[in-house]
Amino acid sequence: MSFTLGLVGARGHVGGELARLLAGHDGLRLARAASRQGVGEPLSAHLAHAPADLVLEDMSPETVASWPVDAVVLALPNGLAAAYADALAADPRAPVLVDLSADFRFDPAWAYGLPERHRAWIRGARKIANPGCYATGIQLGIAPLLELLAGPPQAFGVSGYSGAGTTPSPRNDPERLRDNLMPYALTGHLHEREASHHLGHAVRFVPHVAPFFRGITLTITLPLARPMERDALVRRYRDVYADEPLVRVTDDIPEVRAAAGRHDVTIGGFQVDDRHAVVVVTLDNLLKGAASQALQNLNLALGLPERQGLPQDPTP
Repeated sequence: MSFTLGLVGARGHVGGELARLLAGHDGLRLARAASRQGVGEPLSAHLAHAPADLVLEDMSPETVASWPVDAVVLALPNGLAAAYADALAADPRAPVLVDLSADFRFDPAWAYGLPERHRAWIRGARKIANPGCYATGIQLGIAPLLELLAGPPQAFGVSGYSGAGTTPSPRNDPERLRDNLMPYALTGHLHEREASHHLGHAVRFVPHVAPFFRGITLTITLPLARPMERDALVRRYRDVYADEPLVRVTDDIPEVRAAAGRHDVTIGGFQVDDRHAVVVVTLDNLLKGAASQALQNLNLALGLPERQGLPQDPTP
């Protein structure tokens, strides 16, 4: 069975990663693409792995709603998705819609696309809100201990500057970031609210951006209601994620440079001091934090094997 996909925001970092993954997917073909820039140009002029005959179209909601495709992915900045969702909803044969922005992550009418926690909700869904990159790592790092927490976990996060998108800003300026670590959104970060909402438990999170391009590392401190030994802590994570091929549990502290290019999340470095546990989570913000997870969600929604189009070895 083969399906067609339309991609809005094809020239952004995440759109480019998704187009690359689709080039190796034998059940889902990139058939239409739209961008704010380069309209009328072949997408292959910007992405070497794009279909040679695919021409960039304007990204108006009306254009996207006219596409005869089975699914649409919105790879756009926050605040723009509603117009597309409304335009597509007007058609009773509306395609599956996956939104990579934060616009519908708190909307119960949209499946929340974190497969490791909501696979049954996503399977066959028509509207899916892809989780945030940091929020993905935070939730997977905390979930196994939810019922044992004595207070809000604290997450210290560092991301590569690709997480700031392609619009120029201090947070994606390599010169500004050189020899630097830039904290931002010190309280109330969107992914703090997102993780707290979907875990059903308060989380505290402070993000930083560093002078590398891709990858996320999170050091998460977890206050426990009762003492726990390290072996029991590790065993709990291994048991929870035993059947999750895109979550890797390791004894070692995972390093962010090893996360680049991987399609999975790595959790490790487990330490516990009586009622104080610490874990480290790494992932690629453009892949499991965005494009790879979107492909998992598309596969589940369309009835395809969840990992189709993703290498069985999580590295590219």
